[in-house]
Amino acid sequence: MRKRIIAGNWKMNKSVTEAAELARAVVEGMKTATETEVVLCPPFTDLTAVAAVIQGTPVGLGAQNLHWEEKGAYTGEVSAAMLLSAGCTHVIIGHSERRQYFGETDESVNRKVKTALKAGLIPIVCVGETLAERQADETAAVVERQVRAALEGLTDAQVAGLVIAYEPVWAIGTGVVATTEQAQEVHAFIRALVGKLCSESVAAALRIQYGGSMKPDNAGQLLAQKDIDGGLIGGASLDARSFLDIVYA
Repeated sequence: MRKRIIAGNWKMNKSVTEAAELARAVVEGMKTATETEVVLCPPFTDLTAVAAVIQGTPVGLGAQNLHWEEKGAYTGEVSAAMLLSAGCTHVIIGHSERRQYFGETDESVNRKVKTALKAGLIPIVCVGETLAERQADETAAVVERQVRAALEGLTDAQVAGLVIAYEPVWAIGTGVVATTEQAQEVHAFIRALVGKLCSESVAAALRIQYGGSMKPDNAGQLLAQKDIDGGLIGGASLDARSFLDIVYA
C-alpha cells in the first residue's frame, strides 16, 4: 500500500514570521493525520524557521530547487548540502515554472535528481504538458520524454526512492483542474512507463502526486483514483485550513 504524500509548494510567498506561523498552524492540525506524509516547501529564506517549528513532528521539510554542483561560483544557487543543513528531507525538481521562466531543461532535471539522491534528499520530480501540447494530443509524448529524461541513468532502487508529480501546466494557478479521468489516465500512463523502464514492482510502489490546482473541494475525488498518491499543492497550501482539508480528504 502506497503511503499518500501531500506537499505544500509555497512558491515565492511568506516572510520568515509568516512562514513560521503557517507551519505552526499545519503542525497543530496534523495531530491525527498519521496516514499521510506531509511536506512543507517554503522559500529558501524560510527553511530554517520552518524547520524549527516542525522539529520533532511528522511533518517534513522540502526545498523548491537545488543546484547539481556541490559548491562553487554559482551566485544565487543552493546546494544539496545546504538544504540538508537547513533540515530538508525533500526537494522539488523541474517544476513547470522553473522550466518556463528559468530555463530548466530535461537534462538539468536529470542532473539535479542524481545530485539530490546522492545527498539523501527525496526528489519530487515534476512532469507535465502545456495547454498547446494537450490540444495537439501530445500529452503522452511530452510526459514520456520528461519521465525518461528524469530517470535516465538511475537504478531501480533510486527510482523507488523518489516521487513523481504530474502537473498539467494548463491547470497550475488557473483555477482549471484536470478531470479525475484525465488525471488518472496520465498517472496510470506514468506508472506503466516506469514499469517498462524499471520493473513492475518499482512502478507499483512509486508514489505519483497530482499537481494541478488541487483544492479541498476536488481533492477527495482526485485522491480516490487508483494511481493518484497525493498532491503537490500550490495556492491552497498558503492557508493552513485549506491545506489541512486536503490532507484529510
